[in-house]
Amino acid sequence: MEKIMDICKFAIKDIINEDESYDIERLEKTLGNIIRPNMSERELNKAVTQTLLELTTAIEPKWIQGAAKLYIKGLYEDVRENRNLKNDENPYDNLYELIEELTSKGLYGQYILENYSREDINELEKEIKPERDFLFTYSGINLLAKRYLIKDFSRKPLELPQQMFMGIAMHLAIPEKKEKRLYWAKRFYNAISSLKATMATPTMSNARKPFYQLSSCFIDTVDDSLNGIYKSLDNFSKVSKFGGGMGIYVGKIRALGSPIRGFKGASSGVIPWIKLFNDTAIAVDQLGVRNGSVAIYLDVWHKDLPEFLQLKTNNGDDRKKAHDIFPGLCYPDLFWKLAEKDIDANWYMMCPHEIRMVKGYNLEDFYGEEWEKRYYDCVNDERIDKRVMIVKDIVRLIIKSVAETGTPFAFYRDTVNRMNPNKHKGMIYSSNLCTEIMQNMSAMTIDKTEIVNENGDLMVIEKTKPGDFVVCNLSSLVLGNIDVNKDEELEYIVETQIRAMDNVIDLNYYAVPFAEITNKRYRSVGLGTSGYHHMLANNSIPWPSENHLEFADKIYEKINFYAIKASNNIAKEKGSYEYFKNSDWENGEYFNIRNYESEEWKELKSQVNKHGMRNGYLLAVAPNGSTATIAGTSEGVDPIMSRFYLEEKKGSVVPKVAPNLSMDNYWFYISAYNVDQLSSIKANGIRQRHIDQGQSFNLYITTDFTMRQIMNLYIEAWKCGVKSIYYVRSKSLSVEECESCSA
Repeated sequence: MEKIMDICKFAIKDIINEDESYDIERLEKTLGNIIRPNMSERELNKAVTQTLLELTTAIEPKWIQGAAKLYIKGLYEDVRENRNLKNDENPYDNLYELIEELTSKGLYGQYILENYSREDINELEKEIKPERDFLFTYSGINLLAKRYLIKDFSRKPLELPQQMFMGIAMHLAIPEKKEKRLYWAKRFYNAISSLKATMATPTMSNARKPFYQLSSCFIDTVDDSLNGIYKSLDNFSKVSKFGGGMGIYVGKIRALGSPIRGFKGASSGVIPWIKLFNDTAIAVDQLGVRNGSVAIYLDVWHKDLPEFLQLKTNNGDDRKKAHDIFPGLCYPDLFWKLAEKDIDANWYMMCPHEIRMVKGYNLEDFYGEEWEKRYYDCVNDERIDKRVMIVKDIVRLIIKSVAETGTPFAFYRDTVNRMNPNKHKGMIYSSNLCTEIMQNMSAMTIDKTEIVNENGDLMVIEKTKPGDFVVCNLSSLVLGNIDVNKDEELEYIVETQIRAMDNVIDLNYYAVPFAEITNKRYRSVGLGTSGYHHMLANNSIPWPSENHLEFADKIYEKINFYAIKASNNIAKEKGSYEYFKNSDWENGEYFNIRNYESEEWKELKSQVNKHGMRNGYLLAVAPNGSTATIAGTSEGVDPIMSRFYLEEKKGSVVPKVAPNLSMDNYWFYISAYNVDQLSSIKANGIRQRHIDQGQSFNLYITTDFTMRQIMNLYIEAWKCGVKSIYYVRSKSLSVEECESCSA
């Protein structure tokens, strides 16, 4: 009983001090049902942890904090045992010896010891704050321990959370000048260890290790040639092998029945090629953990559109299905204009190859008014074959797919390209796997293959023009854990993360050489945000309110200002990205079209013109699933799914609680399915003005929604300047009682 009392006091003493309604006697009484004689201390820890999880409810959410403390206590014991430390030894001592040991075992990259002396590491060890381990929620520390901490070859943990954060920080600081390296390592550590910022999952997982693919996602444009298609498949397989997801644009590939080398009706269209990408995703999995992930994008005017919209639906010919890809549609403004004003108008679908042959241009290479003019030029040309449907029937096919599968993703191509700061260097055809990355794209082309003689050996050399192979370098501000009303704190974290991501570009391992060329040419990064709903609740701001829109406008303008300022400062030190000249950054159009007219903005605009930008693209809001869990916050910019629910994973049931849930913020946490979706769309549009790329933004619908209502959401998003819609998630309200009526 004495052991049990000690464990219980350790777990919940802070909770009791904060809230008198929590009682240790109640915990002990509940424990009485599961305690057996002669249980070890580790077994008692697990019993108390399980009891705390069972006591957790929406009304009493703090019990789970005690479970998190006990999980961390157990993790310390496991690490001591796995590293052969004595019970009284602090596992946070002797960082240098730990790095030496992990390096000798091939678990740490040799480059850490090559760039940091023993004295350096001893100084950094003093910066480590073990008490920050207790910032984690139960789900956060559970996920971190299982997926991110370094383990031996028997899957036993050897590393503790703050050592992981410091290892990541040390890696990210390597590109800095030696005299500033420790300073930046400390800054990176403090930002991520305080859970005020998170790096993308590949960075969290792979920084400090011998293999360090640090980027999340890639985007490729497929050329309309056999060589081009198979080259893209090869690139996808290499990216997938090392854990990356891909977005792939297939809008240049000729349609079903189009000619090949003049032979009419020879082309089999895009669907067979999409199936190849689907099968590659299954065959080349992500490090044996899960299937590869790929989003395939097609233009809504492409002749193969109807078949594309049935790739994942449950009915129809299964030989034409690709159930493992994520389809996305690229919409011009004209489509939604007609959907709003003239839904019975004809929509003409054509083959991009035929247009190229007849008209001498690529229709997909234009946007806005110029695209619309050329579209009707093609429509009126009798030499080009058309597939005709009325807009209403196409919308019906789209919504049928959305209702069944949550896809296709929506990409508003005209809005994206109008706001592109690098439109002087190309087009943005589509997005990535999570719909937030929007950067210039172009297909690689194989110029020629030749046989050369090298010292008597015949070599086959393939010369390839690289194109723009987009890379996503991501991190996120955790808005729920930052005091966003303190400008100094917000600027400090933004500046730190822009620097960290810029360093990722130079450190990264590139599975595909084309990715390295594009990444270093544009030096694009994607600073995002998680904890958006968490932030609103912290500030007592209701989701459906004008106050919400005003607050979002203010906060995201600040984030954008500090991000541009940070990139400009790095440019002063290290130089601008290669394509800065004639960009919207240089000529000031970036600031003009966003109506940034205050004196502060004018001064920054002048500094950018004079000294340049380090990064061609800056902001992109990813969905932040895993990293939001680690940070104990809400995902991305979406509302929470529920204030409280039980999640079942591998036979265990874990309570999930809204961030810092209490009676003070209870009513500010409204479920995503109870939120007016128009209010979410308006907030997305408000934020979008300040984000040069996109946002992973979901719609949440119920079975009460009609086709017309869903279509109107897409139209409203287009009118509000939203650039993309990720999933449309559907749920029946009858499954759960309305939260507004439950207390």
